Amino acid sequence: MLKLYGGARSRASIIQWYLEELKVPYQFVLLDMQAGEHLQPEYLKINPMGKVPAIVDGDFQLWESGAILLYLAEKYDKTADSLEEKAIFTQWVLFANSSLGTGIFIEANREREMPRLLTPLNEILAKQPFLLGNDFTVADVAVGSMLSYIPIMLKLDLSAYPEVLNYIKAISERPAFQKSIGGKNN
Repeated sequence: MLKLYGGARSRASIIQWYLEELKVPYQFVLLDMQAGEHLQPEYLKINPMGKVPAIVDGDFQLWESGAILLYLAEKYDKTADSLEEKAIFTQWVLFANSSLGTGIFIEANREREMPRLLTPLNEILAKQPFLLGNDFTVADVAVGSMLSYIPIMLKLDLSAYPEVLNYIKAISERPAFQKSIGGKNN
């Protein structure tokens, strides 16, 4: 069974959300980050960087949330039929983890980056329920998780982006989201 390693209030909840969406059985291994379990030799064999999340799927080990999402999409979701579709998924996962994450969550960038990032997202979501159209994909997990953290962690006023707010509300009501990011333990 796939093992997901994570800590309380970590990006492991993003992976947990996607695993719940995919209905892939997994074991969540909660590391006590305060006690330094992520820095012990046993875990460093899985992720030498000592960060979470990481997965062990049989003999395969992988860390970095974006890489894990893309691996899971390729192995279990199989919604991308072509190299181009896989590249689009990769584009959105990298956007979420780099551009959106640093643009919103690094305070020095926020004033400049928030309108540049959220205005086009608002326009996309005004036309369709999900980032790539009518179907929920790994792109929605990656971007949606970052967006859902804004009201939880930053309490920013997003009223200028009503479609982004609607999207956050819609994804946060998904049962798999509720079992992961929306749960009391994350």
